[in-house]
Amino acid sequence: MLRIGYVRLRDASAHDDTTALKAAGCQVVRAEEPGGDGQTLTSILEFIGAGDELVVTRLECLAPGARGLLDALDRLERRNAALVVLHPALTSRGESGRTLRAVLEAVAAIEPAGGARRRRPAAAADEIHALQRAGVGPVEIARRLGVSRMTVWRKLKAVEAAEA
Repeated sequence: MLRIGYVRLRDASAHDDTTALKAAGCQVVRAEEPGGDGQTLTSILEFIGAGDELVVTRLECLAPGARGLLDALDRLERRNAALVVLHPALTSRGESGRTLRAVLEAVAAIEPAGGARRRRPAAAADEIHALQRAGVGPVEIARRLGVSRMTVWRKLKAVEAAEA
């Protein structure tokens, strides 16, 4: 049985998540870069085998909404693999797995139709400016923070105006 850890690199807690996944016995830990569009998770779900476990620290680390979580659970079940969540302790196996699915289906039923999502909070101007001072270009800043290039340009312009 292979335990594969999955973490999204979006904030400072990502390092703690990686440490927790390794401590939980994950032989492999894969990280999703900001703006990665779930490519790493897709790769894991295509690779994972029967009896293996996908381990995340928190349920929201797997997908942004209940529909995405259900999709991931479906893909794991088709491959006879399981989901393990560290906090709170959950698994998709057995009775707790059926309960988890029922709760996610109920939440998905009341989520906004059409996959409407909340907007991601814009990156802080000081964070963007710090990356620029470190020699990172605007396109790379946008990719790292998961924001548009226009957001980066606007924030940099606002910082320059404030300094003038």
